[in-house]
Amino acid sequence: MNAEFVASLAARFSPGKKALVGVSGGRDSVVLLHALREAGFRRLVVCHLNHGLRGKASGEDAKFVRRLATRWGYEVEIAKSDVIKLARSSKRSLETAAREARHHFFAEQSRQHRCSRLFLAHHADDQVETVLHQLFRGSGIAGLGGMQRESQMWVNSGSRPPKKLEVMRPLLGVWREQIDAYLAEHGLAFREDESNADAGISTRNRWRHELIPTLTETLDRDPRPAVIRLAEIAREEDSALVFWLDQIWDSLITGERGERLRLVPLRKLPIAMQRRALKRWLETHRVPDIGFDLVERVRAILPTEGAVAAKVNLPGDRHARRRAGELFLESPPQVTG
Repeated sequence: MNAEFVASLAARFSPGKKALVGVSGGRDSVVLLHALREAGFRRLVVCHLNHGLRGKASGEDAKFVRRLATRWGYEVEIAKSDVIKLARSSKRSLETAAREARHHFFAEQSRQHRCSRLFLAHHADDQVETVLHQLFRGSGIAGLGGMQRESQMWVNSGSRPPKKLEVMRPLLGVWREQIDAYLAEHGLAFREDESNADAGISTRNRWRHELIPTLTETLDRDPRPAVIRLAEIAREEDSALVFWLDQIWDSLITGERGERLRLVPLRKLPIAMQRRALKRWLETHRVPDIGFDLVERVRAILPTEGAVAAKVNLPGDRHARRRAGELFLESPPQVTG
């Protein structure tokens, strides 16, 4: 990370445009905020969500971020979320609950400040860990592509319409050691999350402190660049499949809002494209929690012969049903007064 990197931020991301930036107070987000400041970004809103997971230290993180943002002349928004309670009530992991809480927080700040751009501090080592996570959970090509430098994210926010965020990750090509060097060069203070050094806290920590060092020793080389290359190849191939699906999409859907799928052309597609078409269709109609197993259950009712059922239960008390050569969604009847 050098002057050339800072200049590239200004060239790529329009410093004059207002944006949110997620700042935890840790080394990565402090480096991101400093680099954006050096590149001339003056209309940033520093956003910090206190997850309440580290007791007094969480409060100190929030105070640090507020002081830093104020000193550098930025607006700052700080909120607190009971992530433990959220995880219990939603029966999700702490990591998932924390991520969802952040997304809702960013969506609310986006509405309040009327800007959709969001800078996040994910870096190359985060990308490696993300790709490994997707690999070991049996993800397809889209998952193996990991995070993108620029992407769009729709956040559901209770009864309010979903909010679209334009997510930018300028550090995604920067390694952790480069971030440490930048901190040292500029004498930047940051908050240290001691749990990051504990391999027993999370799977990602074990990958960082145990798996990757073991792979490095076993292979006698750093495995991280190969994982990054895998992600790049997967993203390119995923883009090709998305392009292909775009070309045939109108021939698959029917109805005023594309609410039904034609089974004859759908059945003729390769299995990989059937899965993609079904996933897109379910996403378009805002079916939540779409994973491989759900898509496969829907795909199982496509054949005219041997289908185990003509109806599949979906999250949200909805159903996918096959009838008269089409696949369509059913919602529960509205109960009136």
